[in-house]
Amino acid sequence: MACDGYYTVLIIPLQNSLYSPDALHCFHLLKRRRDLERQKDILWAGLQVLEQTQLWYQKRLKLNLQRQVSLSTGGLDGEGRWSCALRSCMQRVNGSLGNLMSDTCVWNNLAPEKSGGSDWDLRWSNATLVKEVIQQNQQISMLELEKAQLLQQLVSYSTPE
Repeated sequence: MACDGYYTVLIIPLQNSLYSPDALHCFHLLKRRRDLERQKDILWAGLQVLEQTQLWYQKRLKLNLQRQVSLSTGGLDGEGRWSCALRSCMQRVNGSLGNLMSDTCVWNNLAPEKSGGSDWDLRWSNATLVKEVIQQNQQISMLELEKAQLLQQLVSYSTPE
């Protein structure tokens, strides 16, 4: 389990500016690593809760068995109302866990490598493509400006003075 307050400091010298593709890629890599660490911490905490819940369920199963035996021998069941409230709560918990296990969106997000890439990979690709589009738009603007200048020169040469 990850320890609270434990951090790794990583200093990466960049050859270019802070906004270079290398810097952006490094930044996204670090963010993805941080997100994975957070996910690991949450999963460990959930596992601890599940282990405690498993022990609680086992204890409740033993108590239930004892109550069934005592009821069959003529004992009285004094937990009728409590059992109804507890049963309702346990059904909600079981339903929530069942929904979590069957939710395909959750499972797809837990294993992004299997689905063809993570969110950060898509963002990195998007940033790279946006940069290329901006460069191409600038080239188109320059060519259109040159075209307008050439047309203006052509019109000035073709008009008799």
